[in-house]
Amino acid sequence: MSLAPRAVLVHRTTEYEELVARHGTHGQAAFFLASRGRDLEEVAERHRRTRRALAEVASAVPLTWRQTRVERGDLDRFLFGPEDVVVVVGQDGLVANVAKYLAGQPVLGIDTDPGRNPGVLVRHRARDAATLLAAALARDTGTEELTMVEAVADDTQRLVALNEIYLGAPGHQTARYRLGLDDDGGVVEAQASSGVLVGTGTGATGWLRSVWQQRGADLRLPGPTEERLLWFVREAWPSPATGTSLVAGELTADGRLRVTVESERLIAFGDGMESDAVQLTWGQSVRVGVCGERLRLVG
Repeated sequence: MSLAPRAVLVHRTTEYEELVARHGTHGQAAFFLASRGRDLEEVAERHRRTRRALAEVASAVPLTWRQTRVERGDLDRFLFGPEDVVVVVGQDGLVANVAKYLAGQPVLGIDTDPGRNPGVLVRHRARDAATLLAAALARDTGTEELTMVEAVADDTQRLVALNEIYLGAPGHQTARYRLGLDDDGGVVEAQASSGVLVGTGTGATGWLRSVWQQRGADLRLPGPTEERLLWFVREAWPSPATGTSLVAGELTADGRLRVTVESERLIAFGDGMESDAVQLTWGQSVRVGVCGERLRLVG
């Protein structure tokens, strides 16, 4: 007998909860903010809106389903199942945070703070949860298959991200490596830079777009479902031993960017989750390109 569907409600600790945890009480947190010209009530109201939305979504889960909750900080220890429907209650970035841990499960994005969030990935309101959950498992439910990016190291470490993957040195030090494209006739360049950013069409609303606006006039931003990535080297440094000729480009479905480490330690992390990074040491290589998996975003 197959398992009943499970609604997995993904959320994150609110700013209010973080402040109270740091200062011990509501009053102490309020005093801390007041001493800096801020009002805790604004933060507390956002917290209340988030908790109301989470409670409304939880109450909308069908009675025949199972349900559970997972906080963003626990995602790397949570086991998603094939029968799950993932409901992200929060900001757009939270959808990106969970995407790397999924394998085709449908994802619903619930915006807890309309008007404050862009709503690119969290497109729905808590009041719509019952209708969306009922339709989530239907084959004809409208979903978008969003392109993701992956990095695979030569020791089989693998990283997947929805927005972008960053490769560089921890602590914002200079990254030293050799960079080349698999389909570029073996052209490789030694570089020293602030790192390499490889992003998707979904990431084109965030970090990737900010770099593109400065540097990518000749490159067209990809769409969220397009099997195409853009890559940029950040602040490449010219010297007798390092070059700056390979600093931007695009990757199609079969293309791969290869980076070979030439410093003691580099890391690769996705969607701002530096705590869940791939560790790379001298001589290791990593290939970055379009991921074969997609994020199934409902509506």
